Amino acid sequence: MARGTKHAPSCPICGKPAAAPYRPFCSKRCADVDLHRWMKGAYVIAGEAIDDETSPSPTGEMVREDAKH
Repeated sequence: MARGTKHAPSCPICGKPAAAPYRPFCSKRCADVDLHRWMKGAYVIAGEAIDDETSPSPTGEMVREDAKH
């Protein structure tokens, strides 16, 4: 592509050109597909693993489940 030439961004779900009301998606359907993927856990934001045996205390500290009793 030549420098300075703009092209419309494509929908991350289906690849069609994005539509302004649904940007970056092309339609409400593709926006809903993306939302559903986030809600079911298909997308993950990288971070530290959390030990399942710990939970936050009222002060925000992480406390082991076996240490609460």
